[in-house]
Amino acid sequence: MTHSLFLLPGDGIGTEIMVEVEKVIAWTNAEQLTDFVTDSGLAGGSAYDKHQVAITDEDTAKALAADAVIFGAVGGPKWDNVPYEHRPEAALLRLRKEMAVFANLRPAICYPALADASSLKRELVEGLDILIVRELTGGVYFGEPKTITDLGDGQKRAIDTQVYETYEIDRIARVAFDLARTRNNRVHSADKKNVMKSGVLWDEVVKGVGKDYPDVKLEHILADNAAMQLVRNPKQFDVMVTDNLFGDILSDVAAMLTGSLGMLPSASLGAPDAVTGKRKAFYEPVHGSAPDIAGQGIANPIAMIASFAMALRYSFNMIELADKIEGAIAAVLDDGLRTGDIAQDNRKRVGTEEMGAAILAKLKA
Repeated sequence: MTHSLFLLPGDGIGTEIMVEVEKVIAWTNAEQLTDFVTDSGLAGGSAYDKHQVAITDEDTAKALAADAVIFGAVGGPKWDNVPYEHRPEAALLRLRKEMAVFANLRPAICYPALADASSLKRELVEGLDILIVRELTGGVYFGEPKTITDLGDGQKRAIDTQVYETYEIDRIARVAFDLARTRNNRVHSADKKNVMKSGVLWDEVVKGVGKDYPDVKLEHILADNAAMQLVRNPKQFDVMVTDNLFGDILSDVAAMLTGSLGMLPSASLGAPDAVTGKRKAFYEPVHGSAPDIAGQGIANPIAMIASFAMALRYSFNMIELADKIEGAIAAVLDDGLRTGDIAQDNRKRVGTEEMGAAILAKLKA
């Protein structure tokens, strides 16, 4: 059965790492393990340079029509002064909103070979496997009003609005509980119910959903304490569900436990279609466009390739192939190959293309 992938490499290292994913897709197609039809578009600064918008209506329509979107990274100092509504990140926000991909899955996995690359002691992170489930289309990033008002006398007032409705919390909680059932049956719900009304509602709704999952252990944690506990004792967590703002922060904290942002993929999923059961889906590495190293051939492609593996797992139910790709990544790391961001003494330092080729060679083997 043919499936469509829409590739948006973006800016900076996004274009370089996407090339390595395309090689993996070409191989899985050639081996008749998949039957993907791919198309590519522009997003972020690259789209602004050509079209004066962060993403065109045409490419947005292609993203909405595809079975899955594979996204690189956007942004860079080159576009610091473009109008706010056309900044590179606006492409991401538009796609998230129009695709209604409300559930952001951010795994934080520490490969044994990289335990010494973490800023924490090996015993705290070796074997780490956390999944942060972040609500992605509500909260303070999208709430209205969102304004800056000139009050005169050199004073201004900025307003951002944190808004959540019951259904938004209910559906993200159910994603977290469903995923916990495939893992270790534990969910931590992180909010700030001690000082925020949205946190009070969040806690109330998540507890209600939890009653439908009596086999899953639910624990509440304040978001600031969650940040501290991630650094103190990260292996206590299995699945953590949280809102847009706290999820943004906590998932980056969790990412650095693993040794490098360059290692971690993410998935953003919509609600299942009432007829087909399919979800709109968007996959991207959690690292940025890294303009300081772009074009040098030294970027780490692992998070990008692992994002494709997440697409196989969550959009196409190709669990075995996803496992093989993730296993190939682990095997290459066990062999001692390292890109600059995860470089260690006495390990072989390789570039983007060489790392991609090594992963592909493990797959072929």
